Amino acid sequence: MLPMATPAPIRTAALLAAGLLLLTACGTGGSTGAADGKKTEGFPLTLKNCGRTVTVKAPPQQAVSVDQGSTEILLSLGLADRLAATATWTDPVMKGLEKANAGVERISENRPSSEKVLDKEPDFLSASFASTLAKGGVAPREQFEKLGVPTYISPADCTGKDNSGGGDGARTAPLTMDSVYTEVRELAQVFGVPERGEKLVDKLRARVDKATAGVDASDASLLYWFSDSKAPYLAGCCGAPGVITRELGAKNVFDDTHDEWPQIGWETVADRNPDVLVIGDLTRTTQTAESAGKKIEFLESNPVTKTMDAVKNRRYVLLSGQAMNPTIRTVEGLERVAAGLRDFGLAG
Repeated sequence: MLPMATPAPIRTAALLAAGLLLLTACGTGGSTGAADGKKTEGFPLTLKNCGRTVTVKAPPQQAVSVDQGSTEILLSLGLADRLAATATWTDPVMKGLEKANAGVERISENRPSSEKVLDKEPDFLSASFASTLAKGGVAPREQFEKLGVPTYISPADCTGKDNSGGGDGARTAPLTMDSVYTEVRELAQVFGVPERGEKLVDKLRARVDKATAGVDASDASLLYWFSDSKAPYLAGCCGAPGVITRELGAKNVFDDTHDEWPQIGWETVADRNPDVLVIGDLTRTTQTAESAGKKIEFLESNPVTKTMDAVKNRRYVLLSGQAMNPTIRTVEGLERVAAGLRDFGLAG
């Protein structure tokens, strides 16, 4: 997960009970299948997802996606008309999805309360991070499931990852794009459009192949800075930035930590002296130095960081926050970092 704002309060048991009555009265998630009452082939559908068994009785017609990464997958699959609402955004929507996204209600820029989610009478709930659907997030998965609302979390946030220690978790194995492709395929399956999932995966694979063709950045060292100037969140070895780094053959100067987004002091950063700084350009305002402009202003004025080679030579690559996430936009991050390394003469 990426550093978030303070989550909204979790709904009380009484309100959850009221939500159950509302959902039952409205008949969402009926056992017969599609909204017209006809049985849909392949449903009920059962999936194993992040340690839980998820059963979807029919293709969702009124889903809520509570993280931007999940939302952009659903929009890319052409499912805007089946999204009742979205929430938790760090960036403008991915290019090409503006029109589809404009027709979907955004109930919160940050994590919504469970009240706001249940007000949309969802028949399916998706998220990018385990912490979103846990205590301290929107609400634990089991609270929604008791109401008959199936929940789904990105496999990239639980496959080869330990989220038990708090913070943003730690990777027990390097993330690969296969986890992202699995999410695309499974969400497409849940919504009854598996062929769209395969087409999207094929497009993503083709972009990865094109971005990495002929690139050898084995002599380049990188640092990924997501947010906060006081105690910066920097990428560890094995999350989405690790995918980018490995695909290009480069080195992450903090590949000796398995934490997803450790907070590391600037003195240590200066000692590692990376060749290139990959900088998150966020539109949210919950941390210090969210935008790339604010980050660069800090780097070029701080007495510790302004002496770094990457700063003196202005070797910056700007990425959206979502491109630094394990999402379909990780491919966008790969493309931009590869282009930057070529421009800096650091990719063979």
